[in-house]
Amino acid sequence: MEPIYLPSDEEIGAAYDQGKGAILELFHQTIGKLAERIQRVEDQIAKNSSNSSKPPSSDGLKKKTQSLRKPSGKKSGGQPGHKGHTLKAVANPDQIELHRVKDCKYCHASLDEAAVQGHEKRQVFEAPKVRMQVTEHQAEIKVCPCCHQKTTGEFPEAVTQPVQYGPGLKAQLVYFNQYQFVPLERTVEIIEALYGHTVSEAAIVEACAQTAQQVTPINQAVKEELKVTEEPVGFDETGGRIVSKLWWLHVACTTLLTYYEAHEKRGCKALDEIGILPKRKGASVHDGYRSYYQYEDALHVLCNGHHLRELKFIQERYQQSWAFDMEKLLLEIKKTAEETQPAANHLSAQQIADFEARYDAIITLGLQENLFSVPAPPLLKRRGKPKQHPAKNLLDHFQTRKRFVLAFMYDFKVPFDNNQAERDLRMVKLKQKVSGCFRSTDGAKVFCHIRSYISTARKNDQRVLEVLHMALLGSPFVPPILQTRLSSPA
Repeated sequence: MEPIYLPSDEEIGAAYDQGKGAILELFHQTIGKLAERIQRVEDQIAKNSSNSSKPPSSDGLKKKTQSLRKPSGKKSGGQPGHKGHTLKAVANPDQIELHRVKDCKYCHASLDEAAVQGHEKRQVFEAPKVRMQVTEHQAEIKVCPCCHQKTTGEFPEAVTQPVQYGPGLKAQLVYFNQYQFVPLERTVEIIEALYGHTVSEAAIVEACAQTAQQVTPINQAVKEELKVTEEPVGFDETGGRIVSKLWWLHVACTTLLTYYEAHEKRGCKALDEIGILPKRKGASVHDGYRSYYQYEDALHVLCNGHHLRELKFIQERYQQSWAFDMEKLLLEIKKTAEETQPAANHLSAQQIADFEARYDAIITLGLQENLFSVPAPPLLKRRGKPKQHPAKNLLDHFQTRKRFVLAFMYDFKVPFDNNQAERDLRMVKLKQKVSGCFRSTDGAKVFCHIRSYISTARKNDQRVLEVLHMALLGSPFVPPILQTRLSSPA
């Protein structure tokens, strides 16, 4: 923030010599700049995760934020018609313990010779005790009676070392460390507690690196599919520390695919090198960061979740009526689209025209509400455009980006917000909360490869531990949408 400017004694003296008008002008300029500065500081303090793009972690413990979601009126818990899930007895238990009756509990007569009339059954589900299972592979060595040369039997392809861990255990190491975010030291403790065997931290790191290598072709296919898919693709990024330097972890995703990549930059340089958005011609959903607009071939879609938070800020700080009307209109269009979808794939021309007219009218009202007088020239010349009121900035955004804001109204395939990308990116923030930072760029890249694979698998209803095991066996899970791409010759 620029330093506070106060007029010097010489400036005050010069204004005094010029008379009352000069003194008043100097006073109003000075107070006006201080008032503007105070307003900006108060606006910044008033921002939190519910009325701006700030993350929830920045709210602190004292701030109590309010969700944008409205009460549904439903009671907590399962709703009527919901299929419940409870522990049920199985038809064929693994073992049966028979509890015999020896004496009558009433007269204490012996019942050893009495016939059994039936059984009352109760079942207990319990985890079995497990221990590490070691398989020794022995390759025979024989000497040929004809040529007297030694021939050794062949080991299985996966058995390459004198002593090594199998894919099942490696999958569990990766599962705990990369999926559940358990730190290396605690992962070692878990394996020791479960199996009575101590693994090294280096073994966990090696298992993760091997998994990342195996799933790289899958992630590359995901990346290529995201460039051309007709399904809307969400883009987002978040900052993180890698070797104590600020990097950016980018995500591009759909409802079935996820791709993460770490880069030193946030803007166009990163997007160019990642290479997804520059190739896209379809709907690309984002938060309006200016670098995204450099790619004119893409159909830009703006996240209305961000818009609702920004409108809430204008409502809380300035109580401007247009902000309430715009919030109501966006939610009304969203509800209308949801109600129309089962019967049609778009709104009628009349509905679109009516909503557009109301949208334009709200912006006109807002601009009238923000007709400020021309500010006095600043005491110090500053580069760039003069600052505008936050409400005016948001109005200009709604006016110039109208097609991007209302894209969900014109095409029902386009989402109302960018929640898919934000949900996928939330796992990256959780990783940072647990570990603080990545200790190496290689570690960050391994994390991005594995998490891309895991997220894609989960979106395709796969079990995480199973797909990790498949990857370590050399046959990673391939989403159905990518099977044609991966089976085609390069």
